[in-house]
Amino acid sequence: MVESTWVKRYAEQFEACELLASETAVVLSETRSRPEIVRTARLALSLCGTAPVDVVVTTPANPGPLPIRSTGASVALAGNRAALGALMSADFIVDCTVEGLLHAPELGRILDSGARVLMVSNEHPENTERWPHDPSLADRVSTGVAWLERAEKMEVASEAGTDLTVDLTGAARAGSHGWCTEAGTIAHWPGGLVLAFPAAGTVNGKVVLAPGDVNLTFKEYIRDPVTLTVADDYITDIEGRGVDAEMLRSYLAAFEEPEACAVSHVGWGMNTSARWEAMALWDKADHNGTELRAFAGNFLYSTGANEVAGRFCRGHFDLPMRGCTVLLDGRPTVVAGQLAPELQPD
Repeated sequence: MVESTWVKRYAEQFEACELLASETAVVLSETRSRPEIVRTARLALSLCGTAPVDVVVTTPANPGPLPIRSTGASVALAGNRAALGALMSADFIVDCTVEGLLHAPELGRILDSGARVLMVSNEHPENTERWPHDPSLADRVSTGVAWLERAEKMEVASEAGTDLTVDLTGAARAGSHGWCTEAGTIAHWPGGLVLAFPAAGTVNGKVVLAPGDVNLTFKEYIRDPVTLTVADDYITDIEGRGVDAEMLRSYLAAFEEPEACAVSHVGWGMNTSARWEAMALWDKADHNGTELRAFAGNFLYSTGANEVAGRFCRGHFDLPMRGCTVLLDGRPTVVAGQLAPELQPD
């Protein structure tokens, strides 16, 4: 089933990407993609006046040892030359793969071709009804990115005990406001994130996950405090008495990938339409938690793939945290979970 409200909302987002009827638009999906997302995207592209092309690849078998969830590092393309040829010939790609192309090995080639990519989160399209297009988000994210680009150091602290320092030398800095208008760019929807992908060996300190923080790989709220000790990017110790700490240890060890313990990216959320509470209201199979990465004032600590540091892996955690203070060269960006006034909507 596809609702007309979903089609209209998708079409609004495509129009924000300045999609032209004359452009070649591709819907990229895989055999395990959510059918209602693919159908909604195709209908919305048609509503925008394009004649969409479908590229469907076979979802590869998962070699284990655990399910893969919410990584942004799709392996569905698997270097397929035919699929890549079609994508590199497109102007606009709607990414409906299960995990998304954000950290996929093939993304660089696709963007170098000039295509722009909108990554649609693998969750029920009903979610999009709550994310109205907010033109101000682009300017606010741009301001945040500008602050990040000028900074040499990020410091993160919280009453729970987080005390983290990121040397931003050599880091890639980026932001996503949820739509893409320039050739060779990618955005995820919903947007509202400002991120740094640190260079190797630049992140040190402690990250303390407090009750109510979020583990988006498990799609659960943290119940008991967990302390992560980080040395030169890598989690060297996980302290905590509850099941949350035990699960983190077990998951990271299961993949036998040291890179899964290293920093992927750090940043903060700016989307005032995204809600921290939303995950509690959906079954796990029907949401991907993208909005929990972007809700305003969260600090996002992530482990796993980091192209800037030369690390690719399957194990991955996105851990949005509440109540943190984020400083850029001493400048308050987020204070106790609240955006600095300059980053808030008027």
